[in-house]
Amino acid sequence: MTTSWFEGALAAFDTETTGVDVETDRIVSAAVVVQDAPGVRPRVSRWLVNPGVPVPAEATAVHGLTEDHLQRNGRWPSPVMYEIAEALAEQAHAGRPVVVMNAPFDLTLLDRELRRHRASSLGRWFESAPLLVLDPRVLDKHLDRYRKGRRTLTDLCAHYGVALEGAHDAAADAVAALEVTRAVGRRFASRLERLAPGELHTLQAVWHAAQARGLQAWFARSGVEEAVDPAWPLRPDLPAAA
Repeated sequence: MTTSWFEGALAAFDTETTGVDVETDRIVSAAVVVQDAPGVRPRVSRWLVNPGVPVPAEATAVHGLTEDHLQRNGRWPSPVMYEIAEALAEQAHAGRPVVVMNAPFDLTLLDRELRRHRASSLGRWFESAPLLVLDPRVLDKHLDRYRKGRRTLTDLCAHYGVALEGAHDAAADAVAALEVTRAVGRRFASRLERLAPGELHTLQAVWHAAQARGLQAWFARSGVEEAVDPAWPLRPDLPAAA
């Protein structure tokens, strides 16, 4: 019998940043982790970046990385963004799905950094082999849509019984998101085990768009003027992107 995707090899990607605007904020640290099978010690690649822009105190309060520390120890963005994209392309060529919690945030940020520093785009790395993304936020929201409460990584770890040690460290968050995704797969195995990662990637784009429409409608009813982007796992480029 073929092993289900959630019992097979998975990778995960996470970033820490200067803020939450994918068009203008910068990556200050990132990690790609690869786990060949459940329970196996993951291989971890880490990057620390000197973003070349001020690091707000609010961002440092989240991830603990100060502007001084990044200036002293971080590398310039251009080679780092290339290395991260290469690491993700390696997963694509291996056919290994990549877990990205709230994928449109991290992947769009990486795309904008590649455009900013390398006159490139993330899509160029996946012209010969597609990146297969698993987003635990989208999966959980679709499969357990009526559960109340927030769905941050911390919330999902608590709900699925996954230990999160060192939250807001890119590598720790990547490992936790990977374990949550395996837990989602097992809990909803009857609905997920027959799906190949490529099929699931396509379905998540549909599910996320529906979730975005639902949130947009809720905002409208609540009088909140905020646009919800339905694109997944990467937001399209804006003509005037910073």
